[in-house]
Order: sequence, then structure tokens, then C-alpha cells
Amino acid sequence: MNKVFTALAFIGVPLVLIGSYFHWSDLWMFALCCISIIALAAFIGRATESLAIVSGPRIGGLLNATFGNAVELIISIFTLKAGLIGIVLASLTGSVLGNLLLVLGLSFFAGGLKHKRQNFSIYDARYNSAMLIFAVIVAFVIPEVFTMTMDERTTLNLSIGISVILIALYLAGLVFKLFTHRGVFGSDTHETDEVPEWTKKKSILVLLLSTVAVAFVSEKLVHTFGTLGEKFGWSELFIGVIIVAIVGNAAEHSSAITMAMKNKMDVSVEIAIGSTLQVAMFVAPVLVLVSLMMPQAMPLVFTWPELIAMITATLLVVNICHDGESNWFEGLTLFAAYVIMGIGFFLL
Repeated sequence: MNKVFTALAFIGVPLVLIGSYFHWSDLWMFALCCISIIALAAFIGRATESLAIVSGPRIGGLLNATFGNAVELIISIFTLKAGLIGIVLASLTGSVLGNLLLVLGLSFFAGGLKHKRQNFSIYDARYNSAMLIFAVIVAFVIPEVFTMTMDERTTLNLSIGISVILIALYLAGLVFKLFTHRGVFGSDTHETDEVPEWTKKKSILVLLLSTVAVAFVSEKLVHTFGTLGEKFGWSELFIGVIIVAIVGNAAEHSSAITMAMKNKMDVSVEIAIGSTLQVAMFVAPVLVLVSLMMPQAMPLVFTWPELIAMITATLLVVNICHDGESNWFEGLTLFAAYVIMGIGFFLL
């Protein structure tokens, strides 16, 4: 499979370059861009898996989530530049739903088929539950409720204030988990004879080159959204929640499932839920601040269908993960919730 992704990356990226020069149809360009981004995400996944073996599960999962979300951040910045704010907010929603329900669900399901019961750190589970409730239910719902009687300028000011608080708390959380209370969450060392595929230097180089390539391809992908919606009758909401989110989070999807099948549930959960927290508490607020330099600023205000979906997903995951154990049926439950929400967004 790695050879297939390697071939797709080395063929897909040059074809995107050629296609953009000769102005190929948007549908062809959309397909080429999606294939290229997914192939590049596989490189990001392999590099971060190598780093996870060297650095330990917690730092490895953080690196995977960070570079995986770098793909979505890049896509979103170009989408903001194009003035498609609705797609950006929808893609953030889709990222939260995708990581909590699709990625975590398939990880629990695939891992549960090989292992009857799998365990992960209960301390991580408690921390993640609290932060998910804060990030999604508090920080996302408050702007929607309070801005009902606010004008556009005041709404943006509130969004900026909340964004700064989210970023500060996210960074404080990293210090809490990785430094001041590292012992509470357990040592980040691990007993394994597994040899990393790539060295640390090569892994970092691959991550940087893949991210640059994704930036180029993402810019071309954004220009196809308008034609895609007209051709298939897809709304901006559906394109953002499902299409952009799945493509943008391809790295986390593959890595989390692979780790679960290897019974490395601490890494798998850290990738899926850690990525969700990073999107909600870092990527989303950063995009709000970046949008201030764009022609149209983006407030941190979601639609009610988006909010209800994220709140429901959060409560379901908190309830399933609170005991630090997982099985295939819990994974199937999460995946079923994702399918139900996907159908709903498609029909909106």
C-alpha cells in the first residue's frame, strides 16, 4: 500500500501542476487534487509514525495530529482567501465530527475486531472529556447564543476574544500534559522493539516537503469547489463538512486506524481526540485571527445544525471513552452516528 501512495504522490502532484497550467476541467482537477492530498497525507502518517516510535505515544500522537491538521489549516487559509467562509466553518465542523466519530469509530472497530477489549489511559480520557466539553460546548455555543443580539463588528470582537483564550488554554494544556503533570498521565516512554521506518531527520524532512506540496495542491483544490457544487448539487455545508474534512484529515484517518490495529490505543486515541482538540482550540481560532488580514473576516459562529452535530458527537464520545476501554461495538456506534449526520448534511 505504501508503494501505491508513493506512486500516486509522485504522479499526482506533477499532474496537478500540468493541469493548472493547461486549465484542465475543474472536475478532473478536483479528483487529482484529492488523490494527491491523500497520498501526501500517507507520507505524513508514515513520518509521524516513525517519530512516534522514537518519541513515545503521546508526543507521537501530538505530532501526527499537528501535521495532519496542517493540511486542513492550509486548505482553510486558501478557502478564506477565496471568500468561502461558509466552507471553512463547515470544514471545521466536519473535522470535529470526522475525528470524533469517523476516525475514532473506525479505530475502535478495526482494533476491536483483532482484540476483544482494548485499553487506553483513563487519565487521558478524563482530560480529553473535560477539554472537549469546554472547546465544543462552551467556546462554540457561547458565540452563537450571545451574538443573536449583536451587530457584525461586536460579533467579530467577541470571536477574537474567545479565539485568543482558546489558543492560550490549548498551549497551557500542552504544558500541563507534557511537562508539569507528565507523571500523572504516565511516562511517554514505551517498551517496544519496533524499528522506525525512517530516521528522525528523514521523517522531519518528509513532513516539511509533504506540507509544502499540500500547500500547493490545496490552492488548486479550492478553485474547484464552485463547479463541484453546481455539478452535483452539493451545498457549501456538505462540501465543507464531508468532502473537505475527509480529504484534509486523511493523515489522521490512516494513522489512527493503523495504530489501533497494532493495539497502540494510546497513540490512536491521542491522534483522534487530540486532533479534535487542536482543531477546536487552535486551528479554528487561528483561522479567525488570520481572516482579519483577508478581505472578509470570519467570526467564530457556526450554524445550529453544525453546533447540534458537534455537541451530540462530543457527548457520545465522552460517554463511551470515560472508562478507558473500547471494543468494536462502541466503534460501530460512533461510525453509525457519523453516517446519520452525513445524511442529514447532504439533505440540507
